[in-house]
Amino acid sequence: MSRFFGEIRQVAYLVPDIEAAMGHWSRVLGVGPWFYNPKVPIRNYHYRGERYEPHNSVALANAGALQIELLQTRNDVPSMYRDFQRAGHQGVQHVAYWTEDFDADLARAQAAGFTVCMGGEVGERGRFVYFEDRTAGGSALPGTTIELSEVAGPKGRMFRMIREASENWDGRDPVRPFPDLSKL
Repeated sequence: MSRFFGEIRQVAYLVPDIEAAMGHWSRVLGVGPWFYNPKVPIRNYHYRGERYEPHNSVALANAGALQIELLQTRNDVPSMYRDFQRAGHQGVQHVAYWTEDFDADLARAQAAGFTVCMGGEVGERGRFVYFEDRTAGGSALPGTTIELSEVAGPKGRMFRMIREASENWDGRDPVRPFPDLSKL
Protein backbone atom coordinates (compact mmCIF):
# COMPACT_ATOMS: atom_id res chain seq x y z
CA MET A 1 0.00 0.00 0.00
CA SER A 2 1.42 3.37 -0.99
CA ARG A 3 1.14 6.11 1.60
CA PHE A 4 0.72 8.55 -1.32
CA PHE A 5 -1.81 6.76 -3.51
CA GLY A 6 -3.21 3.65 -1.81
CA GLU A 7 -3.26 0.28 -3.58
CA ILE A 8 -1.64 -0.45 -6.92
CA ARG A 9 -4.68 -1.23 -9.05
CA GLN A 10 -3.09 -1.96 -12.42
CA VAL A 11 0.13 -3.35 -13.87
CA ALA A 12 0.76 -2.51 -17.53
CA TYR A 13 2.92 -4.44 -19.96
CA LEU A 14 4.14 -2.91 -23.21
CA VAL A 15 3.95 -5.68 -25.80
CA PRO A 16 5.03 -5.95 -29.46
CA ASP A 17 2.02 -8.12 -30.42
CA ILE A 18 -1.10 -7.54 -28.33
CA GLU A 19 -3.08 -10.37 -29.94
CA ALA A 20 -0.34 -12.89 -29.11
CA ALA A 21 -0.05 -11.47 -25.58
CA MET A 22 -3.80 -11.83 -24.95
CA GLY A 23 -3.58 -15.43 -26.19
CA HIS A 24 -0.67 -16.20 -23.88
CA TRP A 25 -2.27 -14.65 -20.82
CA SER A 26 -5.60 -16.38 -21.40
CA ARG A 27 -4.34 -19.84 -22.47
CA VAL A 28 -1.18 -20.21 -20.39
CA LEU A 29 -2.00 -18.12 -17.31
CA GLY A 30 -5.81 -18.43 -17.29
CA VAL A 31 -6.29 -14.66 -17.02
CA GLY A 32 -9.29 -13.16 -18.81
CA PRO A 33 -11.53 -12.34 -20.40
CA TRP A 34 -9.69 -9.58 -22.23
CA PHE A 35 -11.51 -6.43 -23.24
CA TYR A 36 -9.73 -5.18 -26.35
CA ASN A 37 -9.70 -1.75 -27.94
CA PRO A 38 -7.62 -1.53 -31.15
CA LYS A 39 -7.51 2.29 -30.92
CA VAL A 40 -7.97 3.96 -27.55
CA PRO A 41 -9.84 7.28 -27.90
CA ILE A 42 -7.37 9.50 -26.06
CA ARG A 43 -8.23 13.20 -25.90
CA ASN A 44 -5.97 16.08 -24.88
CA TYR A 45 -2.87 13.89 -24.96
CA HIS A 46 0.35 15.65 -24.06
CA TYR A 47 3.96 14.59 -23.62
CA ARG A 48 6.47 17.02 -22.07
CA GLY A 49 4.06 19.90 -22.70
CA GLU A 50 3.47 19.18 -26.40
CA ARG A 51 0.25 17.75 -27.89
CA TYR A 52 0.24 14.66 -30.11
CA GLU A 53 -2.21 12.10 -31.54
CA PRO A 54 -1.23 8.66 -30.23
CA HIS A 55 -2.60 5.41 -31.62
CA ASN A 56 -2.42 2.76 -28.93
CA SER A 57 -4.14 -0.60 -28.70
CA VAL A 58 -5.11 -1.76 -25.21
CA ALA A 59 -6.43 -4.96 -23.66
CA LEU A 60 -7.62 -5.14 -20.05
CA ALA A 61 -8.36 -8.11 -17.80
CA ASN A 62 -8.24 -8.78 -14.09
CA ALA A 63 -6.24 -11.29 -12.09
CA GLY A 64 -8.15 -11.01 -8.83
CA ALA A 65 -8.36 -7.37 -7.76
CA LEU A 66 -5.35 -6.42 -9.90
CA GLN A 67 -6.03 -5.22 -13.44
CA ILE A 68 -3.56 -6.28 -16.11
CA GLU A 69 -3.14 -3.94 -19.07
CA LEU A 70 -1.50 -4.99 -22.31
CA LEU A 71 -0.54 -2.02 -24.47
CA GLN A 72 0.83 -1.89 -28.01
CA THR A 73 1.84 1.40 -29.61
CA ARG A 74 0.73 1.68 -33.24
CA ASN A 75 2.46 4.93 -34.18
CA ASP A 76 5.68 6.65 -33.24
CA VAL A 77 4.47 9.77 -31.44
CA PRO A 78 6.60 10.91 -28.50
CA SER A 79 5.54 9.13 -25.31
CA MET A 80 6.90 7.42 -22.25
CA TYR A 81 5.99 4.16 -24.01
CA ARG A 82 8.29 5.03 -26.90
CA ASP A 83 11.02 6.07 -24.45
CA PHE A 84 10.68 2.71 -22.68
CA GLN A 85 10.97 0.77 -25.94
CA ARG A 86 13.86 2.82 -27.30
CA ALA A 87 15.77 2.24 -24.06
CA GLY A 88 15.56 -1.48 -24.81
CA HIS A 89 13.12 -2.29 -22.01
CA GLN A 90 10.29 -4.78 -22.22
CA GLY A 91 7.60 -5.94 -19.84
CA VAL A 92 6.14 -3.79 -17.07
CA GLN A 93 6.13 -0.16 -18.21
CA HIS A 94 3.92 1.29 -15.47
CA VAL A 95 1.87 0.62 -12.39
CA ALA A 96 -1.32 2.61 -11.89
CA TYR A 97 -3.13 4.01 -8.92
CA TRP A 98 -6.80 4.88 -9.32
CA THR A 99 -8.50 7.92 -7.90
CA GLU A 100 -11.95 9.41 -7.71
CA ASP A 101 -10.48 12.74 -6.54
CA PHE A 102 -7.98 13.35 -9.33
CA ASP A 103 -7.32 17.04 -8.70
CA ALA A 104 -6.58 16.58 -5.00
CA ASP A 105 -4.42 13.48 -5.52
CA LEU A 106 -2.50 15.12 -8.36
CA ALA A 107 -1.88 18.24 -6.26
CA ARG A 108 -0.70 16.10 -3.33
CA ALA A 109 1.65 14.12 -5.61
CA GLN A 110 3.10 17.28 -7.13
CA ALA A 111 3.59 18.78 -3.65
CA ALA A 112 5.53 15.61 -2.77
CA GLY A 113 7.84 16.16 -5.77
CA PHE A 114 6.21 14.08 -8.50
CA THR A 115 6.48 15.70 -11.96
CA VAL A 116 3.95 15.03 -14.73
CA CYS A 117 5.55 13.93 -17.99
CA MET A 118 2.57 12.63 -19.99
CA GLY A 119 -1.21 12.64 -19.73
CA GLY A 120 -4.58 12.84 -21.38
CA GLU A 121 -8.20 11.74 -21.03
CA VAL A 122 -10.18 8.62 -21.86
CA GLY A 123 -13.88 9.38 -21.52
CA GLU A 124 -15.61 11.79 -19.22
CA ARG A 125 -13.82 12.12 -15.86
CA GLY A 126 -11.14 9.72 -17.11
CA ARG A 127 -8.00 11.85 -16.90
CA PHE A 128 -4.60 10.23 -16.44
CA VAL A 129 -1.02 11.34 -15.90
CA TYR A 130 2.32 9.57 -15.82
CA PHE A 131 5.02 10.85 -13.52
CA GLU A 132 8.66 11.38 -14.44
CA ASP A 133 10.97 9.45 -12.14
CA ARG A 134 13.25 12.07 -10.67
CA THR A 135 13.91 10.35 -7.34
CA ALA A 136 17.43 9.73 -6.10
CA GLY A 137 18.70 6.62 -7.82
CA GLY A 138 15.79 6.44 -10.27
CA SER A 139 13.25 3.68 -10.53
CA ALA A 140 13.75 0.32 -8.88
CA LEU A 141 12.62 -1.21 -12.18
CA PRO A 142 14.32 0.36 -15.21
CA GLY A 143 11.85 2.37 -17.24
CA THR A 144 8.85 1.58 -15.04
CA THR A 145 6.82 4.63 -14.08
CA ILE A 146 3.69 5.53 -12.11
CA GLU A 147 0.31 6.44 -13.55
CA LEU A 148 -2.45 8.26 -11.67
CA SER A 149 -5.77 7.39 -13.33
CA GLU A 150 -9.13 9.03 -12.66
CA VAL A 151 -11.95 6.51 -12.30
CA ALA A 152 -14.80 8.80 -11.22
CA GLY A 153 -16.74 8.48 -14.49
CA PRO A 154 -17.49 5.82 -17.12
CA LYS A 155 -13.91 4.50 -17.11
CA GLY A 156 -14.33 3.50 -13.46
CA ARG A 157 -17.60 1.72 -14.23
CA MET A 158 -15.89 -0.09 -17.12
CA PHE A 159 -13.02 -1.17 -14.85
CA ARG A 160 -15.57 -2.57 -12.37
CA MET A 161 -17.36 -4.45 -15.18
CA ILE A 162 -14.03 -5.94 -16.35
CA ARG A 163 -13.21 -7.11 -12.82
CA GLU A 164 -16.67 -8.66 -12.41
CA ALA A 165 -16.35 -10.47 -15.76
CA SER A 166 -13.14 -12.10 -14.53
CA GLU A 167 -14.59 -13.41 -11.28
CA ASN A 168 -16.24 -16.52 -12.70
CA TRP A 169 -14.62 -16.60 -16.13
CA ASP A 170 -14.70 -20.12 -17.57
CA GLY A 171 -12.23 -19.56 -20.42
CA ARG A 172 -14.85 -18.93 -23.10
CA ASP A 173 -14.76 -15.82 -25.28
CA PRO A 174 -11.26 -14.83 -24.17
CA VAL A 175 -11.22 -11.62 -26.21
CA ARG A 176 -14.17 -9.23 -26.15
CA PRO A 177 -14.72 -5.74 -27.53
CA PHE A 178 -14.27 -2.74 -25.28
CA PRO A 179 -17.57 -1.39 -24.01
CA ASP A 180 -18.69 1.99 -25.34
CA LEU A 181 -17.76 4.45 -22.56
CA SER A 182 -20.55 6.81 -23.59
CA LYS A 183 -23.05 4.09 -22.63
CA LEU A 184 -21.62 3.36 -19.19
